[in-house]
Amino acid sequence: MKYLKFFSISFFIIILDQLTKMMVHHWMILGSNGQIKLIGNWFKLHYTLNPGMAFGMAFGGEYGKLFLSVFSIIAMFGIGYYLFFLIKSNLHPGLLICVSMIFGGALGNIIDRTFYGIWLDNAPSDAITPFLHGQVIDMFYIDIWEGIVPQWFPFLGGQYYSLWPIFNIADASIFSGVVIIFIFHNRFFKKETTEISESNTSGQTA
Repeated sequence: MKYLKFFSISFFIIILDQLTKMMVHHWMILGSNGQIKLIGNWFKLHYTLNPGMAFGMAFGGEYGKLFLSVFSIIAMFGIGYYLFFLIKSNLHPGLLICVSMIFGGALGNIIDRTFYGIWLDNAPSDAITPFLHGQVIDMFYIDIWEGIVPQWFPFLGGQYYSLWPIFNIADASIFSGVVIIFIFHNRFFKKETTEISESNTSGQTA
């Protein structure tokens, strides 16, 4: 039951992620014409396709996306095994929830890359095959800032920049899981650290 509990969190994230992506795909217009303002110009729904990794970064070359998709699938199995190992080790529930969130988010985006080229016919026109070349659907648009960086700012002064992340439920789940682990790292791994310290102390005493 303990395995089911945490893997169910991953499953819930996958379902929620795929449901929102299907709603956006079927009910929204791609690009700025279909944009929906939720909180002024700051937070919007914006249907966009991401052909690469986070923030639109992409691998170059004819087989770049294929490599990314295959690597993502391999990494997914690694994260899944790691989650299984952590649950088996009875580590902090907060850590297990965070890794479950990361695993669910990773699977959500892998589904897009693996199957959307076939299911939704959204693979780039130059893709060698639609399989493993699907584009990830993003929709949450946060328009943080755009403009000219002041001249006094080191290295970037005088240049135009825009900060406007566009992401989905899977991205948010991965990001939240990583940030929470980073913030509460000492609490999550306190038991393990204490056991190691006690073991070292016992060894020195002996």
